This record gives sequence, structure tokens and C-alpha cells, in this order.
Amino acid sequence: MKLSQTSLSLRARLYLFSVAILTLFVVNVATHLWGSFARSESLVAYRDAAIAAQLVNDLQQGLETARQQILVLATLRETTDEPLGDAERETATAELDSLRQRLGKLGALGGESTEDYYRRLFDSASQLLDEWQYFYNDYNRPGSQSAVESPIQYNDSRQKLDELDQRQEALAIERSRTIDGTITLTDQITVIGFITTIAVTMLLVILLIRSTNSSLLRLKTGVQRFGSGDLSYRIDENRDAGEIQDLARTFNDMSGKLTTAIEEVNSAKADADAANAAKSMFLANVSHELRTPLNAIIGYSEMLQDELGDPGEVNRTQVQHDLGTIIVSGRQLLGLINEILDLSKIETGKMQINLESFQPADHILQVCDALSPLLSQHKNTLELNLAGAEGHTMHSDPGKLQQIVTNLFSNACKFTDNGTIVVAAVISHDQLTLTVTDDGIGMTLEQQGRVFDTFVQAEATTGTKYGGTGLGLSIVKDFCTMLGGEISLASTPDAGSCFTVTLPTIGPALNPEAA
Repeated sequence: MKLSQTSLSLRARLYLFSVAILTLFVVNVATHLWGSFARSESLVAYRDAAIAAQLVNDLQQGLETARQQILVLATLRETTDEPLGDAERETATAELDSLRQRLGKLGALGGESTEDYYRRLFDSASQLLDEWQYFYNDYNRPGSQSAVESPIQYNDSRQKLDELDQRQEALAIERSRTIDGTITLTDQITVIGFITTIAVTMLLVILLIRSTNSSLLRLKTGVQRFGSGDLSYRIDENRDAGEIQDLARTFNDMSGKLTTAIEEVNSAKADADAANAAKSMFLANVSHELRTPLNAIIGYSEMLQDELGDPGEVNRTQVQHDLGTIIVSGRQLLGLINEILDLSKIETGKMQINLESFQPADHILQVCDALSPLLSQHKNTLELNLAGAEGHTMHSDPGKLQQIVTNLFSNACKFTDNGTIVVAAVISHDQLTLTVTDDGIGMTLEQQGRVFDTFVQAEATTGTKYGGTGLGLSIVKDFCTMLGGEISLASTPDAGSCFTVTLPTIGPALNPEAA
């Protein structure tokens, strides 16, 4: 029944309007509370799904890292006799325990909808972690056998983990739809109530809108520009005052920090990609370099075995030649392994310096004599100029100096054909200056900039064409730094290279205690 304006007094109309507004307020509050409760319930479930997804991602990365470490250790156990230290075993055990803890946390988040998937994952992953734990426990036991290199159990665990991840993702999508439906419904009810309430207070709202519309429009434009990726855009802070000005300044600061963060992330990603590519190439080169002498050792050993088993007189000349090939290949293999071990000691800080007094000229000459067979391989000649260092004594690490000369000399022989290699040394002003010069293929400026980097050679095809692992010059640079010196390079494409090493030393009147 419709009431006329005269049927109600002013007080009644005010009371009626007040009751209507209060009713609308109560309805809005109740709707808000109901929506908040529904959202909270859905958000809690969605949060658990998000946490579970993060745990799945952490488990995937953790399992991948643990497997890579075990494969490396399994390879080392087959190729070397070096035992696994207690500290390394404890660290590995702690990582496996961390994976088990994450696996347990994952089971507490899924609920009944993912219980079957989690149970299958738990059984498979537990068996895999037990196998890895057994591998670490029996690593130093002679003759121990382990199936950790087989990918079957690892792939099964990854498959179960992917199945659980897909199930959790489906649940997250379902819960997201529930949240969207709840938000839509509560928003519709709230909007209807607020529209009715706003109609009563429109005059006051219009004044507020007029006063703040221009400022909010500028903020909106700035946010849209930021959202579209234009982080160089800046909101004019001087056109507003108070909180609006502070908000504009905050947006500008946030944009600047975000720009810096994106640049740092892109730079870090580029560095990481370059490092991964370099290490992949390094592993390929190492595998090739290790197989080459091993094949020679195995092949010539089998030939000797067959020859000694044949009746008749043994061809001593042939046997001596085969043994010489085996020895050369063994020394080559030992050199490659020593380079890898030296790099490992340098990176872990375990490389030691043994200081003693010696004559550098004698040690340089010994290295050149020992490596003279490398000259004949590429028909090179050697020129020695050690007069400036003869009779002088230095207090340093002779082993490190010999390794520096060995790597530089071998490098020069490898990249030079039918040329001349000059090794010179001079001591002046308490400093040894060693130069190794060749007239080989040389390098460009770009190649010179990365030739001393670990795992990196001048070109990607260098290891395939000339051999080597890309560690020699990196180790030389590290040794020079450890001995308080430095190394420099001057090179021209197709005209050769000159490596110059400077090391501090004491003059003829040596005082070891002061060194």
C-alpha cells in the first residue's frame, strides 16, 4: 500500500528513513561478514594449495640437485680412490633429511582429495631417498654396489610428484572459481545496498568526487602506465599535496625500484645462462679429453696382452713403443685429472702454498726439457732465454711456478704449427718476469677478454679442434694471484700470442724468515 507524504509526519519520515538506512547498513554489514567468512574459508584452502605447490616445486628442485650430486660422486668413485669426507656426508644427509621434512609437510596440506596421490608419492620418494642415503653411508666401503645411477626410481618419484602437482593445481583452480563466485555474489549484494545508501548522501559525495577526481585521475593514469610496462613514466607530485602527493611519490619510488630490480634479474639470468652454457661445454670437453687417453691405454694394453700371449719371440721394439704410448697417455690423463683437482681446491679454498728457496731458471729449464716431445707433435722449435734469471734465487712455491710454465708452454705448443716458441725469464727489482711467446693462431680482443675465465675457451669449437678443458689458463691466473703476482696477454689474430707473468721475489741476498 502506497503512503502519501501527508500520511507521515516529518519525525516519522525521519524515523522511517533512519530505519531504512539502518536496515540497509545491517544488510550490508551482514553481507560483508558473510562474504568475508566465505572468502576466508576459500582463501585458507587456496593458500594451502599454493603452499603445497611451492613445496612440490622445492621437492622437484631438491631431488634434481641431490641426484646430480650423487651422479657426480658415483662417477668420482669409479674414477678415483678419494674417500667421501664426514663433513660432506653429514651435509648430504642433512639435505636428504630436509627433503623428507618437505615431503612430510606436503602430506599435511592436501587433505582427502590428494591423499591417494600423496601416498603413492611418499612410498616412491621414501624408497628413493633411502637408496641415496645407503649410497652415502656405503660410499667409502670397498666393493660396495649401488643402483643410484639408474633413473627408474628417480623418474617414478618425479612422475608421482608431477601427478600430485597436477591434482593440486586442479584443486587450486576449483577453489579459485569458488572464490570468484563468492566475490561476485557478495559484490552484487553489496553494490545494490551501497547504491541505495549512496542515493541518500549523494550531495556530500559529489563534493568529495569533484575535489579529488583530478588527483585520482592522474594516479590512475600513472598506475595504468606502470601496469602496461612503462616504468619510465612519473606522476607529477607537485600538483597535489598531503596524502595524494605522498601516494604519487610512493608510486614513483616503487617504479624506480622495480626498474632496478628487473635490470638486476635480467643481468643475473644472462650471467647464469652463460655460466650454465660454459659448464656444459666444459663437461663435454672433459668427457672427450678423458676418453682419448683412456682409449689409448686400454687399446695398447690389449695389444700387449695379445702379443705376449702369441707363441714365438716377442718384438721388444714394438712392446717398448706400445708401453711408451701407454705412459704418455697415462700422463696426459693424470694431467687432466690434476687440473680438475686443482680447480676444485682453488674454488674451495683448500689449495696450499709451500714456500721455499729455489732458482727459478733451473725449474723453468726442467719443465721445458720434460715437455720437449710436445714440440715435435706440431713441428715447432724452442728458444730459451733464461740468462736474466740464472744465478738468482726466489722464495716462493716452485711447484706452482712449474705448473704455470707447464700450462703456458703446453698452450703455446697446442696452437702453433711449424713455428717458434720463446720462453724467457728475467729477475729485476725483486720481481720475476716470465714470458711465453708463440707465433700461432693468436686471438681477437673479444677472445682475450674471456680466455682466463673458468670453463671457457676462446671459441666454442676450440676444445673439439685443439683439445683441452678450458682450465689451464684459469688455473695459471689463480696461481699467479695466490703467489702475489699477475698475468697479462698480448695477442694478434694469425700472428701469435705473448703471455707475461710477473711474480714477486727476493734478490740474491735471500732472507727466508722475512719472506
